[in-house]
Amino acid sequence: MRFPLAFLGFLTQAPLQQQPLLQQSKTQSAMAQQPTPFAFKEGSDVFAPKNLVELGRPGAAVANGAGDLALVPFSKFSFTDKQNKKSIYVISLDSAGKAIHIPLEKGGESFWLSQTTIAHVVEGDHASEIYAFDVHLSAFNGNNPNDETEAFTPRGLIRTIPSKTASNFRYNEKTGNLVFSAHVYPDGNLSTVAEQDKEWEERGNSAFVYDETYERHWDTWASKKGSQLFSVQLTKGQDGQWKSDDDFKSPLQGTKHNTPVEPFGGTDDFDVSDTHIVYTTKDVNLPLAWHTKQDVFIVPIGATSGPVELTSGEHGAIHSPVFNTAGTKVAWLQLDKDGYESDRAKIVIYDLQKKVSFTITQAWDRSPDSLAFSKDDTFLYLTAGDEAKIKVFALPVPPTPSESTAHPKFDAKYTTPIALTHSKAASGLQVLPGHKLLFSQSSFTSPNDAFVIRNTKAIQEAILAAGGDKDKVLADVVKVDKLTGFADADLKGKELSEGEEFWFKGALEKDVQGWALKPKGWKAGEKKKWPAILLIHGGPQGAWEDQWSTRWNPNVFAQQGYFVVMINPTGSTTFGQDFTDAIAKDWGGKPFVDMLNGWKHALKAHPEIDADRTVAAGASWGGYAINWIQGHPEYGFGFKALVCHDGVFDASYNGYSTDELFFFNHEWGGRPWDPQSQETLKKFSPSNFVSKWSTPQLLIHGSKDYRLPETESIGAFHALQQLGIPSRLVVFPDENHWVLNHGNSLKWHYEVFRFINQFVGEKSQK
Repeated sequence: MRFPLAFLGFLTQAPLQQQPLLQQSKTQSAMAQQPTPFAFKEGSDVFAPKNLVELGRPGAAVANGAGDLALVPFSKFSFTDKQNKKSIYVISLDSAGKAIHIPLEKGGESFWLSQTTIAHVVEGDHASEIYAFDVHLSAFNGNNPNDETEAFTPRGLIRTIPSKTASNFRYNEKTGNLVFSAHVYPDGNLSTVAEQDKEWEERGNSAFVYDETYERHWDTWASKKGSQLFSVQLTKGQDGQWKSDDDFKSPLQGTKHNTPVEPFGGTDDFDVSDTHIVYTTKDVNLPLAWHTKQDVFIVPIGATSGPVELTSGEHGAIHSPVFNTAGTKVAWLQLDKDGYESDRAKIVIYDLQKKVSFTITQAWDRSPDSLAFSKDDTFLYLTAGDEAKIKVFALPVPPTPSESTAHPKFDAKYTTPIALTHSKAASGLQVLPGHKLLFSQSSFTSPNDAFVIRNTKAIQEAILAAGGDKDKVLADVVKVDKLTGFADADLKGKELSEGEEFWFKGALEKDVQGWALKPKGWKAGEKKKWPAILLIHGGPQGAWEDQWSTRWNPNVFAQQGYFVVMINPTGSTTFGQDFTDAIAKDWGGKPFVDMLNGWKHALKAHPEIDADRTVAAGASWGGYAINWIQGHPEYGFGFKALVCHDGVFDASYNGYSTDELFFFNHEWGGRPWDPQSQETLKKFSPSNFVSKWSTPQLLIHGSKDYRLPETESIGAFHALQQLGIPSRLVVFPDENHWVLNHGNSLKWHYEVFRFINQFVGEKSQK
């Protein structure tokens, strides 16, 4: 659909609610009758949306116990055969470029059983089936390591688990203990799940009945089942065959403890030593939907006694509990505030022998997201966001104090982690024998690749010996080797933008960071040639970080000809907790001072941008921001079109309808009927400013989004339509808060680029 330029200019400047109803109906009729032809920019040198969807997706590398090989989960979708093929790559950690590829026709999870044996778990008709295959070390010594006929040998089925939901496997080669999670009924009985499932399916009605929250969570209606941990013995006999009994232990049975914690918990919610399991679970005495408090428990793997709680007092969520190598200490990441999921995560260590817990990063203004002890238990390694990069850090383990305390008095070397990497986004941290550290890393220009640091002993010695500027000391010590290049061939010649950081003064004269990615073909000095897009992140406690994305990938926008601006305004993470906290009860305040200042900064710094051809797009809180900008033309952004994905329209309704009520209660200052919350809602709910809406807008929503129900976008669409504002609603009935289906992803990109192109594309200016 196309509109005369003068009409489009009017749409972005004046509210349309004053139009006569007849004129509004004519506007809508014209919109419906004039579809606009559109096609992506594509070619061998262009990274188009189809290339993004079909690009291979490597997971995090996971090493074997010997630390010489690692497996990397891998998936690759093809529009030609309409299949998402799953596989794993086995890579050598001692020589870059050596790898073998193992297809997995049925998908599933994989984990190491021994130095050269990998287990592969798939869902069967009535159970989870564990298969195994042996990797041949000789395959890494020859000239053709990718010869699949000689690289590995399938061993076949080695056992089954009486649950189709078995997942999150941890295997101890030394003891033969296999620990995993599965969804079970309140009785915690793994063997009767299938029978109880059948009874439920044949109950004779389709009703779901609830007496307490959650009734639905993320994208699923709640059931009686919850995730618990189980263990079983799995050992290799002298004849080389894998053997297992049917004695499944249920260490959490009768506790009402569910772990991993849904919806996103996994192996990072528990750890296993030779004898025990340590895990985190939501507090069973508190309503799940408006509390985040989690506790840490330790329990014998064999369920010989019940769980013992390691936490005490008031606190919030807890993540990533890990044992040290000796099994004498546990560390975890603890948030102070119950009900606030984005509070600062602090490292807590619990000495199991002395029964003393203590916090060691009380003064460090960053939030770690994963932990691992060194093999000699003298250091902790961690990943944490820092100024829009996710870095690897190291921190010496201090001596245990005489009593439990959240404020121990330690030397600074024990309280402030030291960065070992300084760019991109690290994940999957794993400490290996031989003083090695394995991790994966992505960036704006590449999905995950595997990296290794080989000299952690020298690094630890340098940290302990150094005084003053440790980063400078470590610059000559830390050596990072890249082991893989999964996307190198597919991205060759695409010329993806690495992204340029910029800083400016935002609200309250705070320093605020942003990213700029220039479009393909950009030349300095060209006047007003390029359209621009402001991408607004969700959360709001999130950040645009230097990492790969399969959904909001800024290079896809840049390669379609847009100058991309991404700003990390007030509320963003990785810039200190005060900055993150400052958005609460101020959603429509300081963040928009920041974004407007950053937008003006970008336009001034890059005169090549055509300021009359700009758009903005965002999802979740970013979608809220789009609806908020729509109702505040006085900001003067000048956007010619807006894109809102799964955003907040009526914040008060969201306070009643969302799944995790604690989020709304924290962000808006109370429940939607509380006085403080009502004041904030009156001030900052986008629905209160619809009378000022005037800019063409695309709305996209997933019907299975229970965080922000689809009626948020439907309501906004109804307002736009009745105001006669050019608008379109795209609904994905099978998607949640994200768009995960490959075909839906391509359709999402088509609708977004088609919509914004008709208002700021080259043809729209003619």
